Amino acid sequence: MDFPRLFALLLMVLELTRPGLPSPLRPICDLRVLNHFMKEARDAEVAMKSCGEGCTMSESVTVPQTRLDFDAWEKKNGLEQAEEVQCGLWLLQHGLSLLRTSVTNTALQSHIDNCIRNLLSINAVLRSLNIQEYTPPTSATGLEATWSVSSATDLLQVHVNFLRGKVRLLLLDAQACQQDVS
Repeated sequence: MDFPRLFALLLMVLELTRPGLPSPLRPICDLRVLNHFMKEARDAEVAMKSCGEGCTMSESVTVPQTRLDFDAWEKKNGLEQAEEVQCGLWLLQHGLSLLRTSVTNTALQSHIDNCIRNLLSINAVLRSLNIQEYTPPTSATGLEATWSVSSATDLLQVHVNFLRGKVRLLLLDAQACQQDVS
């Protein structure tokens, strides 16, 4: 188990043993884990910005729209929100995988690998929250609420913003993550 994953697991265990909480959050709902994933995504973005050579994308990729209209988001039911987030995670995973194959800088490859693993972990969290499994389309063409990026920096910035926005909101609103206030 690599250090970031061990750290995230330790945070979850420590949260469960912390005294004074009337009803501890389930470990999968602990937003400190998501915050850790966002920090790693920002680290990848910073590494990309400082990368001199071997850090370009070979082709444009479709990414999720990160702009969020809170009124429209609140009007969607949980299933629609979950599907939008899962579609976005799939698009990001696909884009990061393409970036990974075109980048030759080994330090940056390591950052990208972490980002991909973190996206897979978020998908596992969504499954554990009983959110229906997402079936990706055969092609990203025609998906709603998407746009195209052609630079690695833009892709990583979308990744950070998507985690900070829609993923965070979905986890905050998940029924299983609501604390009992009795």
